[in-house]
Amino acid sequence: MLNFLRPFFARLFSPIVQALARTPVTPNMITVAGTVGVSAAALSMFPIGELFPGAATATFFVFTDMLDGQLARIKGSSGRYGAFLDSTMDRFADAAVFGGITIWFMRSDHLLAVVSLFCLAGGMSVSYVKARAEGLGLNADVGLIERPERLIIGLTSIGLSGLGLPYVLPVGMWALAAGTAFTLYQRMRAVYLDAQSKSAAPPAVPAPSEPPAGPSRADQPTPASPAPAQSEEA
Repeated sequence: MLNFLRPFFARLFSPIVQALARTPVTPNMITVAGTVGVSAAALSMFPIGELFPGAATATFFVFTDMLDGQLARIKGSSGRYGAFLDSTMDRFADAAVFGGITIWFMRSDHLLAVVSLFCLAGGMSVSYVKARAEGLGLNADVGLIERPERLIIGLTSIGLSGLGLPYVLPVGMWALAAGTAFTLYQRMRAVYLDAQSKSAAPPAVPAPSEPPAGPSRADQPTPASPAPAQSEEA
């Protein structure tokens, strides 16, 4: 949904990426460092109620997700493993953010703890549905709230709540839960319709093959000629 902002952030971070391209730093290093930063900030600060510092620090490291892809294109080191590592690290970061705030809610509001836990599980399911569908050759490229929107809503509401704004955190969590559930429905329905349309398509008719040619005349055995009669003369 927010993919239209990527060109803006690409231009914004271009000087940093150009500088990193002249160093031994690899895109995979940035991917792992960003995940470690987000996880450390969320799991160390959210459970003890340091919501604004934790959200601000996690947001800083979230933006490193914009750097690894650009650096990979500049260095020419993009590949399947880099994409796999990036997706895997994203799941760890998401789990840390919503897991950390769930621990805080367990001390202050049990209902919001359940809502936050649903946001965690729903976000994982949304990502899994798309990955599984693509592995089966089906389309699931739809959704109201994808990962960038989930992080923006979650971290913004957490950070503003840490600054003392009332009701912003419950509203943000309930809105995120509703949007995640709707996105999951959108993707599952898209996969169902795509699977139905492909199963209803008529199978391809193979082109008729030519009948096998018989053996050529040259290959056919020739009848044996009669042996010449012996002369009766002695």
